[in-house]
Amino acid sequence: MSKLKTFWKNNRQLVVFIVLMSVFRSAVADWYTVPTGSMQPTIKEGDRIVVNKMAYDLRVPFSQISLINMGEPERGEIVVFESDAAQNRLIKRVIGLPGDKVNLKNEVLFINGEQLNYAVTTQNNNELFANETINGLTHKIRIEKNGSDQFSNFATTIVPEDHYLVMGDNRRNSADSRVYGFVPRSELKGKATTVAFSLNYDDYYIPRSNRFLTDLYSE
Repeated sequence: MSKLKTFWKNNRQLVVFIVLMSVFRSAVADWYTVPTGSMQPTIKEGDRIVVNKMAYDLRVPFSQISLINMGEPERGEIVVFESDAAQNRLIKRVIGLPGDKVNLKNEVLFINGEQLNYAVTTQNNNELFANETINGLTHKIRIEKNGSDQFSNFATTIVPEDHYLVMGDNRRNSADSRVYGFVPRSELKGKATTVAFSLNYDDYYIPRSNRFLTDLYSE
């Protein structure tokens, strides 16, 4: 069997998905390539993330109504936004909604005076992993023990109207609201939902078979 046939046999679902997504990319959905590890362990470098661009807004072409509000982000959702402050497209997790009072003490978040459920799962000399629950959604966070703890604490801050406080899951390796400030509602591009597929940058860009069509909100 030729190499091409072998590749097709082992990866046909992936190939078909890539072709369909290339055609489907529109105002409805898109995908986003993740170049950094700021959302590890939830999202890895090389992941292609499906983004629902209708989750919060609907753009109506050829109409006097160019934008229809479809809903608002919830705590715990992962959003893609075009950051003027960072001059880059970023992907982070929503932590604070407009009007929320948020503070961070030794890596543990408090929202409106209530501590989020935080439980260490594994750790070694270099890193710590913990489960964090927000709005009923449990996700893992990573803390690099040798990383700077400059942003491991911040005093209570109130999220302004029409803005959101966002953070990366890789807490000591994420430039987020602790660096660039609150995210304006107008910068949001959509809700990240799924890992479409993933390429391993450290292994000749070979696809990671265990990350194909992975739900970002499953534990």
